[in-house]
Amino acid sequence: MHELGAKLGLWTVLPFAGMLLSIALLPLVAAHWWERNKNRALVVALFSAPVAGYLLIAHGAAGGHVLAEKLHEYASFVVLLGALFVVTGGIHVRGSLAGTPIVNTTLLGIGALLASVIGTTGASMLLIRPLLRANASRQNKTHIVVFFIFVVSNCGGLLTPLGDPPLYLGFLKGVPFEWTLTLWREWLVVNVLLLAVFNLWDQQALNSEEQRRPGAQLERAMEHAPLRIDGVLNFAWLAAIVAVIYASGKGIGNGGAPWRAGASEAAMVGICVLAWFTTASSNRVNNRFTFGPIAEVAILFLGIFVTMAPALLILNAWGQGQREVLGQAFSADRPWQYFWMSGGLSSFLDNAPTYLTFTATAAGAHGVPVGERFLADFLAQGPGAALLLAAISCGSVFMGANTYIGNGPNFMVKAIAEENGVKMPSFFGYIGYSLAVLIPVFALVTYLFFRG
Repeated sequence: MHELGAKLGLWTVLPFAGMLLSIALLPLVAAHWWERNKNRALVVALFSAPVAGYLLIAHGAAGGHVLAEKLHEYASFVVLLGALFVVTGGIHVRGSLAGTPIVNTTLLGIGALLASVIGTTGASMLLIRPLLRANASRQNKTHIVVFFIFVVSNCGGLLTPLGDPPLYLGFLKGVPFEWTLTLWREWLVVNVLLLAVFNLWDQQALNSEEQRRPGAQLERAMEHAPLRIDGVLNFAWLAAIVAVIYASGKGIGNGGAPWRAGASEAAMVGICVLAWFTTASSNRVNNRFTFGPIAEVAILFLGIFVTMAPALLILNAWGQGQREVLGQAFSADRPWQYFWMSGGLSSFLDNAPTYLTFTATAAGAHGVPVGERFLADFLAQGPGAALLLAAISCGSVFMGANTYIGNGPNFMVKAIAEENGVKMPSFFGYIGYSLAVLIPVFALVTYLFFRG
């Protein structure tokens, strides 16, 4: 589709910019109006309908193909999020942990490990409710959820292709399943630093609460009850979802070829239905489960997926050598450039196609044609190629944490936290946390691993 991208003017990204600004500003200037999903849907229609109409009318079959592709990607995205949301919503942890800095840090550390096993979305949906319950008595807990998004919803998912969509796409394109384990140093540096900063921040926040109410806050934070898990069967359903993701990519049951379009989504819907009817409704009641968070995410990301289509097409055209679209101002050939460019764009665009665009660009620079499993040939070029792939992988995964829309679970965690009474920062407020915490960490990662 890079031919179509070469025909698009930069003005076609304006609806996407408008969509992002609406998500950022409307909760601040019209909070009550924005709370209603009907009004969110109106904003989505306002920006996405012109893009869809333009692609269909001005570019005919090619535009229709792009639109259908984006809608299929959106459906896959929502089905996966929805299935994980329903399944984990049926797992109720009775009792509670103490909401102390060491317990919170341990939970985030466990989440970082789980994120690479069951995916960032699965780990986020599984752990966010127990974390919120453990800190129910805490007064200052916004930072707890923000760091949860940093670690569990993003940076933890680097070690396997199941962790995050870009890595899964790389696996489908020829990256060996175990190759991402070679990124353990980058994973360790980022997550250990984030956990250390979080522990200090959380300790300071608890100390501040103690100064306002001596004794009372620490005692309440230390309160806990024995843990018991209801809805254990849902762990089997969770494993089934992970198995579907793996099997569909490996072509298990289809002669090694990827499953037909819609097959994995249908399987996940089936698992979701089974989980719903085999789980005691009391578990969902105790979890304060509602469909509000998934509805909000589904509505907003429909607008994001449609309006970002021109931006991705233009980016793909640049990646294929159609640089007249963006001019000759920049060329990337060093690991740090790939790290920051793939990461910067993954902060606002879908990180999976962004990953694919930059891996295709890097492969082309090494004379490797883009094919069904071109990344296997790219890695065969030697350590230099592996370093570029590592930079793109780390940028695409880590920097999804930079904004609420950088990765699917980010917005979901935000919505669940707000539904449970946590006051979350605005779109730009969250970016402020990212600039203060994440960017220095990523700068260190650049120096240690990608400065060549």
